[in-house]
Amino acid sequence: MRIYPGNAYPLGATYDGAGTNFAVFSEVAERVELCLFDEDGDETRVELPEVTAFCWHGYLPQVGPGQRYGFRVHGPWAPDDGHRCLPEKLLLDPYAKAIAGQVEWNPALFSYPPGNPDGEPNRLDSAPYSPKAVVVNPYFDWGDDHPPRIPPHESVIYEVHVKGFTVRHPDVPAELRGTYAGLAHPAAIAHLKRLGVTAVELMPVHQFIHDQRLIEHGLRNYWGYNSIGYLAPHNEYATVASQQGVAAAVGQQVQEWKQLVKALHREGIEVILDVVYNHTAEGNHLGPTLCFRGLDNAAYYRLLPDRRRFYMDYTGTGNSLNMRHPNVLQLIMDSLRYWVEEMHVDGFRFDLAATLARELHDVDRLSAFFDIIQQDPVVRRVKLIAEPWDVGEGGYQVGNFPPLWSEWNGKYRDTVRDYWRGEDRTLGDFANRITGSSDLYALTGRVPSASINFVTAHDGFTLADLVSYNEKHNEANGEDNRDGESHNRSFNCGVEGPASDPQVLALRRRQQRNLLATLMLSQGIPMLLGGDEIGRTQRGNNNAYCQDNEVSWFDWQSADEQLLAFTAELIALRRKHPIFRRRRWFLGRPIHGAGVQDIGWLKPDGGEMSESDWREGQAKSLGVFLNGNAIQTLDVHGEPVVDASFYIAWNAFDQALPFRLPDGAAWGRTWGPWITVLDTETGEVHAAGGGEEVAAGEEVRIAGRSVRLFRRLEAGPGKKSP
Repeated sequence: MRIYPGNAYPLGATYDGAGTNFAVFSEVAERVELCLFDEDGDETRVELPEVTAFCWHGYLPQVGPGQRYGFRVHGPWAPDDGHRCLPEKLLLDPYAKAIAGQVEWNPALFSYPPGNPDGEPNRLDSAPYSPKAVVVNPYFDWGDDHPPRIPPHESVIYEVHVKGFTVRHPDVPAELRGTYAGLAHPAAIAHLKRLGVTAVELMPVHQFIHDQRLIEHGLRNYWGYNSIGYLAPHNEYATVASQQGVAAAVGQQVQEWKQLVKALHREGIEVILDVVYNHTAEGNHLGPTLCFRGLDNAAYYRLLPDRRRFYMDYTGTGNSLNMRHPNVLQLIMDSLRYWVEEMHVDGFRFDLAATLARELHDVDRLSAFFDIIQQDPVVRRVKLIAEPWDVGEGGYQVGNFPPLWSEWNGKYRDTVRDYWRGEDRTLGDFANRITGSSDLYALTGRVPSASINFVTAHDGFTLADLVSYNEKHNEANGEDNRDGESHNRSFNCGVEGPASDPQVLALRRRQQRNLLATLMLSQGIPMLLGGDEIGRTQRGNNNAYCQDNEVSWFDWQSADEQLLAFTAELIALRRKHPIFRRRRWFLGRPIHGAGVQDIGWLKPDGGEMSESDWREGQAKSLGVFLNGNAIQTLDVHGEPVVDASFYIAWNAFDQALPFRLPDGAAWGRTWGPWITVLDTETGEVHAAGGGEEVAAGEEVRIAGRSVRLFRRLEAGPGKKSP
């Protein structure tokens, strides 16, 4: 087969209408073979003729979309020096834009003989058992597609799994369930529209593999935090399973992904990807050789001084990508730009982002990775969200990321859970969290939208389980219930697991409403775990990463319609009133202070909170006045943003308490009546009015473990409440 020199950039396989250019990086390679596979799996090898700046390249005319391929690298087998080149191992292209097939676990995939990692290299050919990269046609008619560009402070994020969301949805056609096309179906989008969310944060859709241990135990890597292809959409989410030898499926996932994004954008919904650039699916020195290890192990991975056996592992998965190497940084940045420019995504959530910040050992907020993103004209303009921790020393970095970034606020999650389960000494922290966590973000020049507020996420209990289980129940994972977090800050309301006691069930429903109301009334960006709005349960499993079954999938037939309606009304309330999504910090002291104008912190008796009140360890009740005339920001037309004023009565005590509604005396005003907008005891939301009116200064009994929200009525004709 005749091959031309081609070009060193762009890396990967690039089809130009007449042929395909192939380019791959390896600093250690002595020669590189391009391997082409036909539909029967027969292989043709062509040596790449040129190398430029450690990028091996060549151009093949008449090779086009659908062609399956891989690489074989000839180079040193020197594990003591960190080099593990074996030409017997077929390697995926790190820049593959589509991947066909799954890993078929076989000893040939490993670089060492079974049971002897220090033995002679394993010379078995891995090609029959390895997935293959695929040449794709880049053309797609995006038409008038435009990113919705939802302002951060107006965002409501919905974390969801592509497959789990629709695999049991009765209104999605059976052939589309669990796929990109299923998520793009009108029935699926209708649910998102009814909720009122502005963005879906999709759990990993980069191509990933299912761990050998899980497959042997009849399980699968459901969550997908096991990436092997950073530019390829996961092929199992295509409508035609992209298996080796199925020609119709090759590249299908790329087209269906683009159709999904286009459909969501048409409805004003953004797409945020959960991305895993901190490690790969190859694991430690005992893992398979699928891609990076065989191309250039010492370049792609961070190695310890004993380079034969040990990888630096900040992630708990066996390896960490080497963020100090320029070609690794280039791969990540090229991947991010590709997903923005070619796949039209609107942002990224970076899994274990603290790992990406490690230059030497310590987490460095000004590491090369963040410097590059800061100046990148493409990536810096989309939403950037960090999971601000990893499992290494000093890895908990909530509040320490640069100004462009928002962060999953783990302190918000912990504090809100503790408050509603009745823990002592939480009131001050609770006040900080519901006002945007200025103690974490204000000093770095960020605004409340830096805080991604969440009570539940994929990792941990669902909302229904958070109020139903005190202990994890992960036996189905096959690890004797040792996996998963043991300190869940949960409260089972008196009975572990399923219950029939009406009082227990009523309290659980109220606690779910309390947590959802807190999330939507807090400053910052709320993130709702997909399925919480319909009462999804994982039966007490708080680490369902391997449960690709009814444990994790949405059960639409058992959906809690009342909870769904309550959640949708909450989001609509937040959307209607800018007081709950301020762009700037409150001007008074972060929690309390005399003469505050935009926020007031009140005791249930109506008096202002004092220093001693904040220090009272057993205090669990609080009144908050939010002044709609003191938002002090401008809208897009340059007009002052003005809203109604609100009073929130928070009561985490078991028993009901009297709350005296503000009458304006503390601010030298006389106020008219209040109207009830939200009551988690009854589950009622009156976003458009119609709730009970209460005179200013009157006492109202607030039920135990409940929230009630009141709106100030107009003080007079043409006047806003102060």
